Amino acid sequence: MQIGIIGLPQSGKTTIFHALAGGEKATSAYSSGRLDIHTAITSVPDERVDILSKMFKPRKTIYAKVTYADIAGLDKGISKKGLPGPFVNLLGQMDAFVLVIRAFDDPSVPHDGPIDPAADLATLDTEFLLNDMGAVERRYEKIVESIGKGGKDRDLALKEKGLFEKLKAHLDQEQPLRDMELTPEEFQMTRGYGFLSIKPVLIIINIGDEGTPPTLEYPHQKSALVALRGRLEREIAELSPEDAPLFMEEYGIKELSRSRVIGLSYDLLGLQSFFTVGEDEVRAWTVKRGATAVEAAGEIHTDLAKGFIRAEVVAYPDLIELGGLEQAKHKGKFRLEGKEYIVKDGDIVHIRHNM
Repeated sequence: MQIGIIGLPQSGKTTIFHALAGGEKATSAYSSGRLDIHTAITSVPDERVDILSKMFKPRKTIYAKVTYADIAGLDKGISKKGLPGPFVNLLGQMDAFVLVIRAFDDPSVPHDGPIDPAADLATLDTEFLLNDMGAVERRYEKIVESIGKGGKDRDLALKEKGLFEKLKAHLDQEQPLRDMELTPEEFQMTRGYGFLSIKPVLIIINIGDEGTPPTLEYPHQKSALVALRGRLEREIAELSPEDAPLFMEEYGIKELSRSRVIGLSYDLLGLQSFFTVGEDEVRAWTVKRGATAVEAAGEIHTDLAKGFIRAEVVAYPDLIELGGLEQAKHKGKFRLEGKEYIVKDGDIVHIRHNM
């Protein structure tokens, strides 16, 4: 899963990227002229992993991961020129967005006009909507043309025509596609078109070191809004584990917003973690909410899904309360589940297989 970080010029987008990446080294994934993308894979903070690691004392402890992509390419005058084609293509490949909105006033970081977070957010939203309107209209015209020519699969074309009429009517109300109630089949039909307003968004209000977040509302589905002191959190995130607590104490910071932002990113994508435990490794694995036991097995290794027999499952709260796997088995909390079992967030899972 990859989350694209975008923002208007001088919003502090790259600062936020480094704050979220922490000590992870960013890599250059794509570069073409002024259009660049850098990625960093960062661990999802999860105290359950820490507790399990203390319980089992494994040789390795591995957290769930989220990939952030810092996408450059927006220029001044976006509202007049629109989103550049290569930029749209990159955005279409992302699973979700982080929108960085400037709310700090710093003379050393010039800004074109007054600081106006609401206006900047509206600018980005409008460009997403306009891009999707154009894509929907172009596809709709091709569908109608295909039906008129008597294409091979008329029933599928008519179904797609009805969907795109719904999409167009919704966008005409200036509402993002993520607010639409789509069936799983309809949502699947939208895949491949790279619609931007359908993707989940996390809005980060980038405030100054001593700033307070402005009042900003964003009443849309699959979205979240959080304030973050970008420059300060970047400095802390890049410190050593020994130095970071001292720095936080000096500034009176009890908890980094970075951890909350990463957790929100993970949640917005509809993801959850299950765990495998043992002396060799304690590890958080990532699956979509609603994933079955055999799908979870496939995340560990494709062979486990092919040779799946049963999943041995114990809920995280039960394991912690009882103090270990043997105690959980003795109390009957260790269950055998089949392929269709829906994995719960925090389940400890062991796959029985015949491979």
